[in-house]
Amino acid sequence: MLENVLKVSNLKVAYGGIKAVKGIDLEVNKGELITLIGANGAGKTTTLKAITSTLPSCKVEGEIHYLGKSIKGINSFQLVNSHLAMVPEGRGVFTRMTIQENLMMGAYTRNDKAGINADIEKWFTVFPRLKERAAQLAGTLSGGEQQMLAMARALMSHPNLLLLDEPSMGLSPIMVEKIFEVVRNVSAQGVTILLVEQNAKLALQAAHRGYVMDSGSITMSGDAKEMLHDPKVQAAYLGE
Repeated sequence: MLENVLKVSNLKVAYGGIKAVKGIDLEVNKGELITLIGANGAGKTTTLKAITSTLPSCKVEGEIHYLGKSIKGINSFQLVNSHLAMVPEGRGVFTRMTIQENLMMGAYTRNDKAGINADIEKWFTVFPRLKERAAQLAGTLSGGEQQMLAMARALMSHPNLLLLDEPSMGLSPIMVEKIFEVVRNVSAQGVTILLVEQNAKLALQAAHRGYVMDSGSITMSGDAKEMLHDPKVQAAYLGE
């Protein structure tokens, strides 16, 4: 039986009179890499922010269950203690801290020093570019390197669920390929991931299942590989 990590039911988000999310359902099971694709402004980031209680003042309705418990309205800092981590759009690294210090911040809820050091070495193996620059200030890294650091920092908290918001945004094609290689690598290590992404082709190639979001609604969902070959998805998102 599949173990449910995240279940969103009839989620609605409204800013004043503007309905950004219009009653969506989605779920993520343990070990899955799920992608939420759609055009800019479809409501994807708003959905992630509703899950993590990081939205500005707005009306949120519906149910959000994480590991079987409602987390709707729970403070974002409490969610970190529950091993739910998000890599936000724009990365959000601590620019005036070194790479090593950023990774330590990712583990601030932990006190197993030997385990933390072992994890830093583990993620340095996955992200060798970061190891080469461990003492460098995060603000001096390229966009792609900052994205790697933001992902590694989130993974330091041992998340049961990792939310990735547009990890390829603003990166060169070569770096986009590298980031997706890392996403697949992290997924292969058993980390459960919900990936919001505009690059539909790469996202569906990496994912187990996909959801298509359009104008605040889920318009399609299913096996990611099958969606890659769906004529409607190809016409709308893959330029084919």
